[in-house]
Amino acid sequence: MKQRSYDLAIVGAGIIGLAHALAAVRRGKKVVVIDRDSQANGASIRNFGFVTVTGQQAGDCWQKASRSRQVWAEVAKTARIPLLHQGLTMTARLPESEAVIDAFLKTEMGAECRRLTPAEAALKVPCLRQEKITCALYSPLEVRVESKDALPRIANWLKEAHAVDFLWQTSVNSVEAPKLQTSRGTVHAETVIICPGDDGTTLFSDRIATYEVTRCKLQMLRVAPRNRINLGTAVMSDLGLARYLGYAELPQAEPLKARLDREMADHRENGIHLIVVQSQDGSLVVGDSHHYSATPDPFIDKTVNDLILGEMETILDLGPYDISETWIGTYASAPDRWRFTDAPDDSTRIVVVTAGCGASTAFAIGEETIADLYA
Repeated sequence: MKQRSYDLAIVGAGIIGLAHALAAVRRGKKVVVIDRDSQANGASIRNFGFVTVTGQQAGDCWQKASRSRQVWAEVAKTARIPLLHQGLTMTARLPESEAVIDAFLKTEMGAECRRLTPAEAALKVPCLRQEKITCALYSPLEVRVESKDALPRIANWLKEAHAVDFLWQTSVNSVEAPKLQTSRGTVHAETVIICPGDDGTTLFSDRIATYEVTRCKLQMLRVAPRNRINLGTAVMSDLGLARYLGYAELPQAEPLKARLDREMADHRENGIHLIVVQSQDGSLVVGDSHHYSATPDPFIDKTVNDLILGEMETILDLGPYDISETWIGTYASAPDRWRFTDAPDDSTRIVVVTAGCGASTAFAIGEETIADLYA
């Protein structure tokens, strides 16, 4: 490998790593991104591509999501990433859910949202079973991209428009800035950012262990309606009101969580909440579930998928459909935080999102880290 020196080396080419690369090049830094795979292959491409602001935990997470949504709009335009649809319709069928929606609308986070009647919600989501719901929360803020296409487009754009170098299929064995020992030789960089995703054992495992990081496994499906439908917006249901912390931490959510624990115990025990988004070919990405383990098994549980699909069918009338794909994803999870940034030394940072909101918050996290490193 030809020896080159950089201002910044980033280990990990998922959305967190790419977001840091963007923030750095905007400050005029020479950047290299190193990844052990030939392309992004982890949580960043196995998700919904659902850039979510509404429902993120109040405070830091919601603020980071709000800023990242702005950057996503800029990046999508310049990197030619299609925004497949916009907005979120959060449906409710229980009086306890209505109380959560009403409380949320009174918060700062609900300022751009509004409550819809079932008929109004059906105008946003034409395939909605409006007779099954009592109201909905609508947010105009969310956007949907196809993650498995968007990540390569961002990487190519960073390479072509901003001269970011990428070392694919390259493992990093040790980091001691300004040197990184890799499977392709030594890389020199004044500063280093490690974005390991859910890999807590390869680099700085002792430091990552202090945050009690484990893994969350989720199951997802691609649903192909046999008759073309227009979803309209992303769709969620009552289960999301009890799980997304921007809603679930409101005092008014306690009665909802208690009722769901009684009446939808299987869903709650499997960490299921409904998200449905649409792809350019008309198919729907549907999920998901949450199971926690240091080493999640790689198997898809049909019972869990059936619970997810049952919730989908309760609120959406898709007509006949087929399941074209099912898959699992994993991401890092911690018991008491949604992210952390660790500093082994003045020139090195470890950045991990320990919740399922990396795509929604990455760009703002990248700006924060780069501002700190180059203050």
